[in-house]
Amino acid sequence: MGFYINKEHLIHDIEYPARYQSKNLLKSVTIVFALILMFLLLFRPFGVYDPEMRMHYFFICFLHALSPALILFVYFEGLNYIRKRKNEIENWTLLKEYSHIGAVLVLAGLSSFFMRDLIYNNAGNWSWRYLWEEIRNCFVAGIFFYLFLRLSSFYFESKKGSPFVLQFTKLNIESKTTDLQSKLYVNTQVKQDDFSLDIDELLFVKADGNYIELTKSNGSEITTELKRISLTQFETQITAYPHFFRCHRTYLVNMFKIEKIAGNSQGYLLSFNETNVKVPVSRKQIDSFNSCYEQLRSKYTA
Repeated sequence: MGFYINKEHLIHDIEYPARYQSKNLLKSVTIVFALILMFLLLFRPFGVYDPEMRMHYFFICFLHALSPALILFVYFEGLNYIRKRKNEIENWTLLKEYSHIGAVLVLAGLSSFFMRDLIYNNAGNWSWRYLWEEIRNCFVAGIFFYLFLRLSSFYFESKKGSPFVLQFTKLNIESKTTDLQSKLYVNTQVKQDDFSLDIDELLFVKADGNYIELTKSNGSEITTELKRISLTQFETQITAYPHFFRCHRTYLVNMFKIEKIAGNSQGYLLSFNETNVKVPVSRKQIDSFNSCYEQLRSKYTA
C-alpha cells in the first residue's frame, strides 16, 4: 500500500485556532508546562546519568518544562502580533500550523542544548552529538504531546459542540416549493448601479469593502459578478428569503446550495458542487447556522 498525504486538507483555509490566540495563549502554555513536567517526573523518558547532575532532578525537569512553554508563548505572541499587523486574523491552514509547531520544537531543542552547562557536569555538553540528541528528543516528545493535546481538544470540543456536521444532509429544495419569487431587483446607493438577480442561481456572496462578489451557477457555468453595494445593505434587501444566512462577517450563503460541511465547534467550511471555493462559518455563528438549517429542513422537507 502506498503512502498518501491529503494535500488539499493541509492547504485549505481554516479559522485561526483559539488555542493560539492571545487571550487563550497563557492557558495553553500553562497546560503544556504542567503536562511536560508531570511526564518528566513520572517516567524519566530520556537517559540521565545522576553523577553528572548539577542540581536535583526536580529542578532539571522544571527547567526542561519551562523552556518550551516560554518559547511557545513568545513565539505565538510574536506571530499574533505579526498577523494582526498584516490583517491575517482569519487566514490559517494545517500546513502552517505544522510548520510553526516544527519551528517551536527546533527552538526548544536548541534551548535544551544551550542550558546543558547549567544542569549537567559533562565535558561533552557542546558536542554535535548532544545537539542532535536534544533536538531529536524535543521532536519525539513534542509530536507526542501535540497529538495528545489535539485529540483532547477534539474530544472536549465534541462534548460541548453539536453533532450537526456528522448529521448534515443537503437541503434538496425545489424553487417552486418556497413560495418565493426567484427574480429580485436590488437597489444600490447609485441608481444606475441597481441590478436584477435570479436568487435561485446564487451560491454565496462575499464582501469586498463597499462592494460584493456574487457567485452564481446556472447549472453548467459558474459566474462571479462585482456589484457596488455593501454586504449589509444587500442582506437587508433579501430578508424575505430565509434560506440566505450571514455565516461570517464577509460571507452570505444560500443554504439550499450547500453540498457538504466539514469542521467542528471551532468553525465550519461549506462546500458546493459547482466550485472548489470553501465558505467559512465563524465559530460565533455556528449555533445560529445550525438553527437556521433545522428550521429550513422542518419547513420545506416535512
